[in-house]
Amino acid sequence: MASSGNGRCWIQERFLSGNGSGMLPTPGPKGRPFATILPQPRKSTALSFSSSLRLQGFAVDRKQRSSFAQGLAIRRMEGSLTKTQGLRFAVVVARFNEIVTKQLLEGALDTFSKYSVNTEDIDVVCVPGSFEIGIVAERLGKSHKYHAILCIGAVIRGDTSHYDAVVNSAASGVLSASLNSGVPCIFGVLTCDDMDQVRYRIYMKDHFALRTL
Repeated sequence: MASSGNGRCWIQERFLSGNGSGMLPTPGPKGRPFATILPQPRKSTALSFSSSLRLQGFAVDRKQRSSFAQGLAIRRMEGSLTKTQGLRFAVVVARFNEIVTKQLLEGALDTFSKYSVNTEDIDVVCVPGSFEIGIVAERLGKSHKYHAILCIGAVIRGDTSHYDAVVNSAASGVLSASLNSGVPCIFGVLTCDDMDQVRYRIYMKDHFALRTL
C-alpha cells in the first residue's frame, strides 16, 4: 500500500488468475492507478498414474503425485472365510411362499456344509412371513450367540399395493436388526414381479449363503 500527499491511497493487489499476462492497471483518482492486478500463472498439478503403486486397477506414481494424493491413506478391507470353527449362524426363514423359501433354505444349508460349518452351529427359525423377519433377526442378534444371521423370504407382486408395504417393511426390518444388534443380518428376501423371476433366483439359491460367509 502506498500513500500520496493528499491522503489518497493506492493499493496493489495480487490475484490468482490463469488469464492474460502483465500488469492490468485499474483507473484511480487523477488518472493514477488505484489498484494494480498482477495475474499469476496458473499452477497445474497433475496426478500421474503408473505401475509403481497399483490400487484397484489404478496406479499412482509416488514421485509425481500431488500433495493432496500424498495425504490420502487408502486401505482395502475384504473378508474371506477360511476357517469356520467356532462360528455360529442363524437362519430366519419365512413360511409364506414356502414352495420358494424351502428351496432357498436348502441351498443355504448346502453352502454352509460346503464351507465346513457344523450343523450344530446353525439354528433355523421359522416366521410366518417376510414382514416378521426383521423382528426375530434383531432378537437373535441381541442374544450375542451368532456371528451372522441369514434372512430368507419371498415376496411376489400381486394386484394390490400390499407387495410394496411388505417389501419395504422387510428391508427396513433387516437393516434395523443389523444396526441395533451389531450382528450382520443378510437380506436374502426375494422381491419378484412374477414366477419367472422366482425360478431364476431359485436356480441361484446357493449365493444367499455365500453372502453371509
